[in-house]
Amino acid sequence: MGKPGWVETRTLLPRFCFLSQVSGELTSVAHAVSLPAESYGNDPDIEMAWAMRAMQHAEVYYKLISSVDPQFLKLTKVDDQIYSEFRENFKKLRIDVLDPEELKSEGAKEKWRPFCLKFDGIVEDFNYGTLLRLNCSQGYTEENTIFAHRIQFFAIEIARNREGYNKAVYTSVQDKEEEKGANNGGDEGANSGGEEEKGANREGEKEKINKGGEKEKDTYKEINKSGEIAM
Repeated sequence: MGKPGWVETRTLLPRFCFLSQVSGELTSVAHAVSLPAESYGNDPDIEMAWAMRAMQHAEVYYKLISSVDPQFLKLTKVDDQIYSEFRENFKKLRIDVLDPEELKSEGAKEKWRPFCLKFDGIVEDFNYGTLLRLNCSQGYTEENTIFAHRIQFFAIEIARNREGYNKAVYTSVQDKEEEKGANNGGDEGANSGGEEEKGANREGEKEKINKGGEKEKDTYKEINKSGEIAM
């Protein structure tokens, strides 16, 4: 349940004390979500439903770019058009670390509006509320998250993927996985010794590859399963 329209975002969501089951980073994202009060009033059920959808979208997307090399991702059926229009209109916009004023100032809104409206009827829910990271090398934390329209999210994230900026997330996660696998292999080797150590390492690598494959499959499964929520 997104937030349509171009109304100004003002209030912050106050009711997330019972969302402790959501992972740490996603829980803190809730504090960064702004709601267009003029359109929806203060209905807590609507606020919560929208926030949960935005958080779920953020969780799925971050899992995706952590599991698959972002350079090869396709987020919409019209990625090429979005990227082309985006870079034609925002040639000098820095996307690795966004300045919130480049999206939220009055001048920025005037520039973004015609770009976004081009995708009305092309990108589903193009103006619904979405969470966007400021620094693409970091996750969805309170300090690193702003509210944006979905087409702005697609434009910036497609550019980040194609221009190599999001690879920092993927590389960081993969390096941690490799380090964890190496440490586990070292412990097994110390206990086994000799040929057993080599065999354990080989099995460890095989298991790691299999786990990586399953992880990637699970991510795609979640994207497909989430459907409209995810993308």
